Amino acid sequence: MKKKSDTPEGVDLKRLLSAEEVAERVACIQQELEAYIDPVKKEVLPRFFKTGKGQYGEGDKFLGVIVPNTRLVAKMHKDEPFGVMAALLQSPWHECRLCALLMLLERFKKSDEKGRKSIYEFYLSQTSRINNWDLVDLSAPGIVGEYLKDKSRDELYRLADSPLLWERRIAVVATYTLIKNHDFIDILALSERLLHHKHDLMQKAVGWMLREMGKRDKDLLVQFLEKHCKTMPRTMLRYAIEKFPEEERREFMKR
Repeated sequence: MKKKSDTPEGVDLKRLLSAEEVAERVACIQQELEAYIDPVKKEVLPRFFKTGKGQYGEGDKFLGVIVPNTRLVAKMHKDEPFGVMAALLQSPWHECRLCALLMLLERFKKSDEKGRKSIYEFYLSQTSRINNWDLVDLSAPGIVGEYLKDKSRDELYRLADSPLLWERRIAVVATYTLIKNHDFIDILALSERLLHHKHDLMQKAVGWMLREMGKRDKDLLVQFLEKHCKTMPRTMLRYAIEKFPEEERREFMKR
């Protein structure tokens, strides 16, 4: 019997590198990122992403590189093997992990169905390192949401039931791609499933996606709110009704 491999199906096995080669390429990419360091951002970003003790981003480290510059580096290295991306995702530096995800995203856009499946599976194998809200938000819609557009959405519900906060956020934010295609079934189901989640990052994510749905079908959003506004967290409600007229927002918040 063939031994089951931990490598996602379709991974570029012919391009596997030695540990030394991987380390060399990772060091090169980090060096390119470091060329864009902004000392002010290096001071500000750790506070913005809540890296203090007991906060959701505890221990995360920032080089101080803004997203557009990280994208520039990612585009140049999008064809690196998954081993390099996996090593970048293990980095303590936030921007290195983001760069790996943006590399995957760029590669996903140019890939055929087999390549997209490989990227999707690799992405889901790395969720423990997709460990801050911006890492999720900048990658989940374009990889998970895009891949599942014409497929079963069972994986979204598995992620939504995960004990890992970031997997739950991936499930919700991935629906952004579906919502943009006027497919609202899953965000409505996931919103009900996560309606009473305690973490504000999940309340904000659900509220945000409901708001995006409401931009395309306000009546559907109002129906959802009429059913749940009295019990849903105020943060979630506030995000969901952000685009409503002021008087309508006040009315929902009173409830």
